[in-house]
Amino acid sequence: MSRVVITGATGGSPNRLEINDFVKNDKFFSLYVQALQIMSAKTAQENVESFFQVGGIHGLPYIPWDGVTGDQPFDPNAQWGGYCTHGSVLFPTWHRPYVMLYEQILQKHAQEVAATYTVDRASWVQAATQLRQPYWDWAANAVPPDQVIALKQVTITGPNGQKVTADNPLYHYKFHPVDPSFPQPYRSWPATLRQPLTTRPNATDNVARLKSIMRSAQSDITSSTYSMLTRVHDWTAFSNHTVGDGGSSSNSLEAIHDGIHVDVGGNGHMATLPSLRLIQSSSCTTVTSTGFSLFGLHSTRSVGQGSDSQDGTFILPPEAPVDQTTPLTPFWSNQTMFWASLARRTLRAWAVQQAIGNIVNQFFRCNLGLGLGAGPGSVASLAAAVPVEKAAAPPAPAAPAAPVQTEAQSFVSTSKQEHSHPVPHPGHHVVPPNQGLFDWTARIEFKKYELGNSFSVFLFLGAVPEEPEQWHISPNFVGGHHAFVNSAAGHCANCRNQGDLLEEGFVHLNQPLHNIRDWIVGARAGGAVLEEGIAADGSVAQLESLEVSVYGTPLSYPPGAMFPVPGQRHRYNHITHGRTGGSRHA
Repeated sequence: MSRVVITGATGGSPNRLEINDFVKNDKFFSLYVQALQIMSAKTAQENVESFFQVGGIHGLPYIPWDGVTGDQPFDPNAQWGGYCTHGSVLFPTWHRPYVMLYEQILQKHAQEVAATYTVDRASWVQAATQLRQPYWDWAANAVPPDQVIALKQVTITGPNGQKVTADNPLYHYKFHPVDPSFPQPYRSWPATLRQPLTTRPNATDNVARLKSIMRSAQSDITSSTYSMLTRVHDWTAFSNHTVGDGGSSSNSLEAIHDGIHVDVGGNGHMATLPSLRLIQSSSCTTVTSTGFSLFGLHSTRSVGQGSDSQDGTFILPPEAPVDQTTPLTPFWSNQTMFWASLARRTLRAWAVQQAIGNIVNQFFRCNLGLGLGAGPGSVASLAAAVPVEKAAAPPAPAAPAAPVQTEAQSFVSTSKQEHSHPVPHPGHHVVPPNQGLFDWTARIEFKKYELGNSFSVFLFLGAVPEEPEQWHISPNFVGGHHAFVNSAAGHCANCRNQGDLLEEGFVHLNQPLHNIRDWIVGARAGGAVLEEGIAADGSVAQLESLEVSVYGTPLSYPPGAMFPVPGQRHRYNHITHGRTGGSRHA
């Protein structure tokens, strides 16, 4: 049996384009739309190179891809469906050959399309050679362009050189047919949906809600990405959402990725099953390479330390040991072997493809609204875009009687004063060490399997809307954390055995903080799980194991430092103690 060997796109290593720039490039976008149409609508779903099959690698319908099976039959009651290595050190490196495969197939079809052009064919053939999967810079702009999420049809340049209107394959994936193994409500939907307000068969997209949710999440996404890239230097903490932040009070790449999946999909699919998800996967590989370049995160060394497979995959049993030599199934590097994390191609050549300096600066320069002295492309300009505000130091832990309101008022008034001043040039010593610069973070902890299904925890500063549908778009919503749980957790032996397994996440507070007294925490439960654990029912649940605590970390900014240097963080239990889901310690 001949295997699909993943080599990636050919023709050198051009930089990927961010999706907002990509849709403005007429040649790339025209070829991309037509190639995706071939992959989605004109290729049988049984074909391993079809859009349906490549998307199915990540989740449903839980069938082998290209004949790759484990030593034991897949057990949906014990293993997480799909091949993705959630919750393990392999998570970032697994996505690299995944994007390579998708890019390889897309380029093949783009080259076929380019060969049909009768006007300026040579330039179209060249464009097809340079075509790469775009990435989505959600830290700079969390709302994707309308060409991805809102337009059912798009204008492209056709083979005769004329502008034509084409059905947009990014907007929906239309099943042909719907796989009977899909659970409800997905079995009743003929196409993928974004943020539907109902689970009925006649459900429709709600693009306006999707945009509102992504705008509401922007500050949290930006702060989380910045903190991860500037403060996480341990591969385990960087790579996956299991407990252990390396003392950084920062989310992992997977935790940020999880939140975006939930924000986009809502009660429906992850946006466009999986066109936007694969753009998201490209984003993950881009951020991973950024971490390698900026901070020396060495995947082969750190993955080599090993961990376990958590819930397992379509191939790996739960809690199996994994390390740098673990095959990244189902991605063949040749006819007999799979890619592994130690492969130089996945670490070095891919890192070269990323425009590292520009990417990191775009994350933060525009969207924090700060004037920077450094020029475009300079990583040094990050230092002026620190998402923290100069604030009065919190009261000493030994004085718990100090009123919380006084602390909050002092923080807010000082923050507002400082925010009105110009941002100093990043090359200067802007704040003496340990004299008022603080990073405020909420840590969320809970037992992953307590509810027996996937759920989200939402944090608010202020009143919580009565209707859960309004939680995500409330002006008082500041962030959350999302637990992806096996949909069969109730009768999953592995889940029961790990009943006390903790999960943690972080919400950064400096941007949204208005009044630290008003911490209110809610948990929203989910039902059936499709692919990335997106909740299919919006019921509210009481999460007994939930504990939200607030940390303050002093920061210094010595001369020549690229980023602020964190000091010893301190936990301020009294801020949330006595509130539902608050700190258990006074």
